[in-house]
Amino acid sequence: MRILCVGPIWRGSNAGGLFRALSREGCIVDVVDEYYYISFHASNTLTKVVQRGIRDLQVGEFNQAIRNSVDLFKPDVILVYKGRFVQPQTLEYGRSRGIKLALFYPDVSMKAHGKFIPLNMPYFDVVFTTKTFGIKDLRDHYQIENAHFIPHGFDPEIHRALKIGDSEKQKFACDVSFIGTYSLKKERMLSAIKKKLPGIQLKIWGYQWYKATDTALQSSIQPTAVLGDIYSIAIQCSKINLGILNEQVVGASSGDLITSRTFHIPACSGFMLHERNQESLLYFNDADEAGFFNDETDIAEQVNYYLSHDQLREKVRLAGYERAQKDHSLNNRARELLKRL
Repeated sequence: MRILCVGPIWRGSNAGGLFRALSREGCIVDVVDEYYYISFHASNTLTKVVQRGIRDLQVGEFNQAIRNSVDLFKPDVILVYKGRFVQPQTLEYGRSRGIKLALFYPDVSMKAHGKFIPLNMPYFDVVFTTKTFGIKDLRDHYQIENAHFIPHGFDPEIHRALKIGDSEKQKFACDVSFIGTYSLKKERMLSAIKKKLPGIQLKIWGYQWYKATDTALQSSIQPTAVLGDIYSIAIQCSKINLGILNEQVVGASSGDLITSRTFHIPACSGFMLHERNQESLLYFNDADEAGFFNDETDIAEQVNYYLSHDQLREKVRLAGYERAQKDHSLNNRARELLKRL
C-alpha cells in the first residue's frame, strides 16, 4: 500500500511514530510535514507577528507540497494526521484522482484546532479517532459512519528505557513529575499535591504553564517542554509520573479517558500514576501494572502511598513496562489501521 502521510515527524511526534510504524509494516510511505512549511512556535513577540503575517502564504505552500506528492508519488491513500492546515481543496484534489482519504485524529475535539478541520470532515472516506467517545461525536456533529477507534501507542524508537547518567539525574530527578500542556484542571490537581505534601519535589514540564496562578506551583514549573529522548529521560528520572487527563472542551462529549502518555510512561520504564476511569483500567491493571487516582482529593494520598512503598512501586513499574511492550506499541496500532484501510 502506498500511503501519503501528512503530519509532523519531529523526534517524539506521535504522527511521526505512526508513520514509521506503517513503514515497518511494509507500506511505501511519503511524508509531507507541515513543520517544514509553517512556522508557529516562536516565543518572541515580533517573530509571532511576522509569522501571523505570512501564515496564509506558508499554508498555501504546504498544501501545494501535498498536491505535488499526489502527482509524483501517486498514493493509494492520503493519511492526514490531525490536519490543522490541510485545506479542503487539497483533499478534493486527491479525491478527484481516485485516492482514498483517511484522517487520524488524536485530540479531544475536532472544533478546537482551527477552521480547516471541521470543513474537511465530509471529505474523508474513513476516520480514526483515539477517543472512544469520538465515534459518537463524529456521528453527531459530522454524520460520519465510517469511524474507528484506535488508541495511542508508544514509539519504540523514542519511548524506551535509556541508560541514565549522573548529569541526567541532577537535572531531571524528582519525586513526582507531570509532562503536558497547561489546563486549569491540571493546575488544580498539581496544587492539591503541593498543598498536602509541601516538601515533595515536583517538576512540571510543558507548554503554557505561565498561565498557572497558584504560587505553590511556581518553583515546580520548569522553563521548557521536554521532547524526544529528553522526554524519555525525564520519565525515567521521576519516581512517579502523573497521567492527568484533559478536561471536556467545546465539540466533545467527554474529556480524555486515555492519552498518549498512558502508553508512553510505562514504555519508557517509568512508574505511572494515572487518572482512574473505566477505560484507562482496560490497558493496565490497577495496582499491578500502574497506580490510579480518583480525583484531586485522592491524588495526593496515592502519591504519598507509592512514595512510601519503594518495592511495590518498583514491582508495578516493571510489570507496566512489560505490559506496554507486549500490547501497546505503535506497531500494533499500525496493523489495526491497515486492517481497516
